[in-house]
Order: sequence, then C-alpha cells, then structure tokens
Amino acid sequence: MLSLFQNYWWLLISILAAAFVALTFVQGGQSLLQSLRMGEERTLAINALGRKWELTFTTLVVFGGAFFAAFPLFYATSFGGAHALWLFILFSYIIQAFSYEFRRKKGNLYGTDFYDCLLMLNGALGIILPGIAVGSMIFGNSFTINLANLTLPNSPEIVIWGTQWGGLEAIANWRCVALGLALFFLSRMTAAMYLMNTVEGPADMFQRLRRRAQTSGFIFVPLFLIFLAAMLMSPAYVTAPGGEIELRAFGYLANFASMWWASLTFLIGTIAVLGALMGIVVNKQFKGGFRLSFFGTMLVVASLFWIIGYGGTAYYPSVSDMQSSLTLANSSSSLFTLQVMSVVSIILPFVIAYIVYVWRRMGRTPISLQSLLNENNY
Repeated sequence: MLSLFQNYWWLLISILAAAFVALTFVQGGQSLLQSLRMGEERTLAINALGRKWELTFTTLVVFGGAFFAAFPLFYATSFGGAHALWLFILFSYIIQAFSYEFRRKKGNLYGTDFYDCLLMLNGALGIILPGIAVGSMIFGNSFTINLANLTLPNSPEIVIWGTQWGGLEAIANWRCVALGLALFFLSRMTAAMYLMNTVEGPADMFQRLRRRAQTSGFIFVPLFLIFLAAMLMSPAYVTAPGGEIELRAFGYLANFASMWWASLTFLIGTIAVLGALMGIVVNKQFKGGFRLSFFGTMLVVASLFWIIGYGGTAYYPSVSDMQSSLTLANSSSSLFTLQVMSVVSIILPFVIAYIVYVWRRMGRTPISLQSLLNENNY
C-alpha cells in the first residue's frame, strides 16, 4: 500500500515539474528582450509575458511543497545541503516579481531599463539554474545521510553535505550545465513562438521572432542530445533485492527499455517539440508551434522524471555514499501522511481547470498598443 502512494505522489511531482519547465517560456521571452527594439516591441512583449509570469513561480512553489509533503528527506537534503543553489533560484524569481510590479510605477527612480535588465537576468538564471538542479538529481551530489542523528539533542544534523559550496558545485558539472542550457534555449524557442501568436507588433517583428525561434531550436537540439547521451551512458543507483543500493551500468537506458509507457511518452513529446521547430522552418506563417512545443515539453520532462524515479532507481544519488542515495521507498513520508495528502490532492484537477480558464480569458485577444490603452500594463 505504501509503495502505491509513493508512486502516486511521484506522478504528481513529475506533472508539476513538467508544467514548470513548459511554463518557463516566460523566462525565455524575458531573455529575448535584448533582441527586441526599444519602445513598442519591448512593451508588447513584456505585457504578453506579464499575463503569465505568476504561473511559473506558483508552479515552482507548489513543486517544492509537494516534495516537502511527500518526500521530506529529499527536501532536507537538497534544500538544506544545496541551499546556495536554491537561494540563487529564489532570488532570480524575487527580482522578476518586483520588476513586473514596479517597472511602470510612477516615481520609478531607476527607469524601465533597470527592471528590463532584471527581467533578462531572471530569464537566464530562472531556467538554467533549475535545469542544473534537476541535472544533479540524475548525476548526483556529494552528501551523507545519518538518520540516527535524530536521537541526538541540540538540533541534530542528519544530512552532511560533501562540499562548502552549497550546491553550486553542480555548475562545474558539464552534464548538469548541458541540461540547464538546453532548457534555456528550449524556453527561448517556445517564447518566440508564443509572442508570434499573441503580439500584434511591427510588420517585421513576426519574422524576426521566427528567426529567433529557429536559432534557439537549432542550439537546443544538440545540447539536449548531449545531455541525453550522458544520461543514458551513466550508471544508475538501483535498489537491490536485499534493500541495499547498488550501482548498475546503463541503468537509465535499462529503465527506458523496460518502461515502454515512459519511453512512448518521451518519444511523442520529442516528436512534438521537433515538429514545432520544423513547422516554423518550412512555413513562414506557421502559428501552431507554441502548443506543440509546450505540450511536447511537458511530456518529455514528465517521462524523464518517471525514468529516474520509478523502478527502484535512486532519483537523487549520492556520489560519496551510495547507501545515502534517495529512492521513493527510503525518502517518503509515512503511509498516513501520504494518504491524507492524497485526499487533499483531489483539488488539483480543479486548480488546473481554473488555470486553463484564466489562461484562455487572458489570451482571448492579441496584444497590441491599442489594446493596452484601456488597461493597466507592465
């Protein structure tokens, strides 16, 4: 019974992770601001992105909350040991929030250019750093867990982090960086497609966004292939029949082969993302790329989480102490907690329905300078 609820909560976490990565087209759009002309084009782009920016941060917070509720040992390990990395991620989203809030406020001492720079900073850090953090869930970090310390008085420390860098050491891992950069350019490609659909700007703006989408897409593909090859070539930490964790060569590749449903989801998502890229390459007026890329991204990310979490694989391996690696079985909450939280999760479909409703309401009409005259804008 416990394993059933563990698998259920990992499914929810994978969906939240997939939604977060898909929604980072907002960050991708912010990173494109520098390539847009000052004035009309930048105003249109920021207002198009400003209608959606809260969804990314909200999904990230819910993702962290779900991990805390279902797998508290991961929360204590990653958010505690890799605190510096997560603080930089949090900082990048804080500056995004007050940039949208104060960019056009009266009495702004810094000017809109200052807040535009902060938005571009979040556009880079807000997706590259989470990508690096997820990469460390695949390629591992150096930590040791000793639950026996819970019996010690005076604030026991159960997680001993292997370095003094607080998770920033993952930036030196080229495989994690490859994933972070791949997600960055994917977000730029999807963002350009989104702006092509929602903004009515100067006559040549559409084609320049189309070229940005093509360039970002062609950079994304080799970066993602590099990451995927590194992942499939890497050994996985897998729970042995006796309960011990052992190293298995090509473990992720074996999971792809055995979990046909995850592999099929990954394949469909990959085809959708590549179809979006090919669509804007062969058709100068193609506007269906955003939906294809958005949902394809969700499928690919969800399937990758299934590959690293299911099948007894450690979803957060320790490269310094193999037995400290975290699996669904050894890091979850109690059965009672998971059962109670599962009842609460019933509201999730209603939350998703509300998000879809708001999304459709806010995107009913294309954004133009005329449409911004009668509403508050960023």
